Amino acid sequence: MSKHFAFVSMSAHGHVNPTLPLVEELVRRGHRVTYGVGPEFHAAVREAGARLLDTGSSMPDLPTDVAKFTPEVMRPMMEHRLRDLRAVFPVLREHFERDRPDAVCFDYGEMSGHMLAEKLGVPDVALLPHFAANEQFSLRDVVTKDDPDAFDSNNPVLRDFLVRMKELADEFGVTFDPAFLGQVPPSPLNLVFLPERFQLRAETFDDRFRFLGPSVGQRGEVDWKPRRPDAPLLFISLGTVFNQRPEFFRTCIEAFRDGEWEVAMSIGGVVDVGDLGEIPENFEVRSSFPQPAVLRHASAFLTHTGMNSTMETLYYGVPPIAVPQMPEQAANASRVEELGLGKRLRAEEISAELLRSTVDEVASDEGIRANLVEMRESIRSGGGASAGADALEAFLG
Repeated sequence: MSKHFAFVSMSAHGHVNPTLPLVEELVRRGHRVTYGVGPEFHAAVREAGARLLDTGSSMPDLPTDVAKFTPEVMRPMMEHRLRDLRAVFPVLREHFERDRPDAVCFDYGEMSGHMLAEKLGVPDVALLPHFAANEQFSLRDVVTKDDPDAFDSNNPVLRDFLVRMKELADEFGVTFDPAFLGQVPPSPLNLVFLPERFQLRAETFDDRFRFLGPSVGQRGEVDWKPRRPDAPLLFISLGTVFNQRPEFFRTCIEAFRDGEWEVAMSIGGVVDVGDLGEIPENFEVRSSFPQPAVLRHASAFLTHTGMNSTMETLYYGVPPIAVPQMPEQAANASRVEELGLGKRLRAEEISAELLRSTVDEVASDEGIRANLVEMRESIRSGGGASAGADALEAFLG
């Protein structure tokens, strides 16, 4: 029997993109999906076959040049999240009270989705594009390993944010427990877009969690080809958020100028290519590339290791050289290195010579290649979007 699924996500590429293949699969099976998201993702949601609900949500302007992502640094983002939730939740509630879903599938970091399911009295399904958390394991533990100040529960900025979140939840007539530091406890069903092999403390997770691994769906069908198909291709990208690093991109140009590598370099929407100096003939520089299409051809990926990029490079078996920009990315990079899938570099150590030697080393490392093959097999065994749709159908009965 056809079901109606409400999808609610933070309006960010690393959160929306992993969900789109699941939406495509549900629609293909005859289910109806209504996706609540901000304007930047309207086209992608429609292409996936979902009905669009414009929430007006957006990501805030984020700090671009900080040494540590402390609560003080992230205060503007917290303020934005409070304003966004206050505006978005009434839109979601009004729409879905008229057109009730059978379940709300929500991004784990998007509180409005969890609140909506509670308000409607319908099952909630958590969508996790990052490491899953449970009663025994928290991402806070991983993040604070690199940066002890990132999640200090006694920090007055963080305490104030959680108090105001609780006040807002009370105003909406839903629950919020500040003890979870802005997260929610596991849902009855949690769909994790990671392979179980990559998950930290995987042995602590029970059958509420389904480790699907990544899927790319229609995004993988975009046509793109390197200008020199006979040369090894290096893809360089710092993702879609913390990419305002012109000095990093200039160092990349110095490192790989006129070498054997063909380079596709994504610089984001803020950095001006004119500020990077002369662009060598072996470089193609754009504000963005169709990432899955580029990774199909790549031999190495110089990446920030956001989890979406990490999963996509593992999906295509491309070794990552990690240059994380924030604590969560650093946790991903450490896991990559721990599993022998690539290598992590620290921002303060980067030079043209180090970049060049590390990319060459990682791309030619047979041990890394063998580990990537094993990880790809693990990803395939997770079942991806098809397994996610199976889980949702079984969950609703």
